[in-house]
Amino acid sequence: MPALPRPAHGPGSRYTARAATTRHRPTRHPDVAALARRLTARDLWLVHMLHEHRVLTTHQITRLAYTSLRSAQRRLHTLHQHAVLDSFRPLTQTGSAPEHYTLGPAGAALLAAHSGLDTAATGWRPTHTGRIAYSPTLGHDLGVNDLLTHLAAHTYTAPETGLPLWLSERSATRRWGDIIRPDAYAHYSDADHLLPFFLEYDTGSQTLARVEAKLTGYAAFTTATSTRPALLIHTRTASRDVALRHRLAPAARELGLAVASTSADFATNTPWDAWWSPFEPAARRTTLTGLAAHWPHLTPAAGLDPTDADTPLTLPVPPLPPAIGAEA
Repeated sequence: MPALPRPAHGPGSRYTARAATTRHRPTRHPDVAALARRLTARDLWLVHMLHEHRVLTTHQITRLAYTSLRSAQRRLHTLHQHAVLDSFRPLTQTGSAPEHYTLGPAGAALLAAHSGLDTAATGWRPTHTGRIAYSPTLGHDLGVNDLLTHLAAHTYTAPETGLPLWLSERSATRRWGDIIRPDAYAHYSDADHLLPFFLEYDTGSQTLARVEAKLTGYAAFTTATSTRPALLIHTRTASRDVALRHRLAPAARELGLAVASTSADFATNTPWDAWWSPFEPAARRTTLTGLAAHWPHLTPAAGLDPTDADTPLTLPVPPLPPAIGAEA
């Protein structure tokens, strides 16, 4: 079977044709009422997270919500057996991919009931997992989620830091899609600083000119809303990072944008460290906290407050579960 388009580096880079090989489980109609006595607050949080971010691997879920891989695997298997979650494991050229989890039929029904809406409002369909498994953007989506789950989970080892807000591409598009379409929007904070930022996760599939054209939209957003988040660009390789900086830095300075970039060659597992280079002459790589201190006039994006048009399904989902507690 021919390989589908994929990033040359990072999450998703080794995937060939996607295989939506959902593990066997008993065939039965989801009994949402019966699940009420089985599910924990962490399970409900995970249902909302998978609705928001579409797909998370076992390792990403463990990073956010469990103290060990084994306890995560046990619980995820149980949730899969009850159809709260679906899963697939993509084919790889070498080795094996981790299990990839999506929202299952019972999870969609549970989400709808918990939100007081019809199941159709969740957007879930029987083909939901298959569409994700065979999507040509799977590697890109996993890369975004991998970067931001590392940032969110950093609070477990550095309690003064955190990711209090993380909006997916879909949520960002719902709010600002008439001007910009970032891959994510998030807030990174420590005890003294807040870094609100849009994320562009660059896999190298777009031309430099097309990436440069996006800066005009971010400048228009800043002008239209009188708010100024940073723009962080994560690239696949250091050479791509150099090429982007050379092409985009003059436009970023002319438009007055606060832009910084890094690559997977540096920031794969510790994206909060000193891997980020501002698009400014002679700028040195610095941490996310350093970027916030370097740009003291950054402000969160407009349009984050709930409106009458919001439903429980469109409100932001906390990046971390209510509490880790005992492993169920």
